[in-house]
Order: sequence, then C-alpha cells, then structure tokens
Amino acid sequence: MIVVADTGPVHYLVLIDAVDALKPLYSRVLVPQTVATELQGTGTPDAVRIWIAKPPEWCEIRPDPPPDPALQFLDPGERAAITLALSLDAGRLLIDEREGRAEAERRHLLVTSVVSNK
Repeated sequence: MIVVADTGPVHYLVLIDAVDALKPLYSRVLVPQTVATELQGTGTPDAVRIWIAKPPEWCEIRPDPPPDPALQFLDPGERAAITLALSLDAGRLLIDEREGRAEAERRHLLVTSVVSNK
C-alpha cells in the first residue's frame, strides 16, 4: 500500500527514532515536495533535516500536484499531501492536524495519525 505523508508525522517519527516503523506497514511512503521543504526548514531539528536530505529507498519525494483552491484554509504541507494522495489514489494519508484530517476524510481518503490532537 502507498501512503502519502504530511510533515508532522514524519517529523515526530524521526525525532523518536521510529520512522522505520513505516517500512513494514507501507510499500512506499510518498512525500510531496512542499512537505520535504518544510522538513528542511530553519528551526527543524537536525535529525529531521538530515533524514529528509537522504531519505531511505522506501520514501520518495514527489513534485506537488496542481493546487486545489478549496484547500487554502490548510497549511501548504497539508494541502500538498491531500492533493497528492487524491491525484495518485493513494491507499492512505498520514496526517496529524485535525483540520487536515477532517478535510481528507471529507474527500474520502483513508487517514492515519501518529499524534492525536482531536
């Protein structure tokens, strides 16, 4: 199964040294370019920036799909992750933020969270 990942889950899984837990769960983890850029941002912990600079073979950075104006209320990473998941008919979306999860579910995406922030 292919999963598209938003910034938060990858960030926190890298920080707790558990990101490799994704490999047995999903055949591929796709990260939109916007998410990869957020993971490399200033203020991001070194471990996260180092990980995304050279992701493992099961994690692939993909170009962002064309933006969906209806998603402007979400942050750029969430928008890119949702639109990439929809454009690829991905099996699942890995996203933590409440508004992003709700919008993804409204669009009939299967959603998984790492950190629950209801």
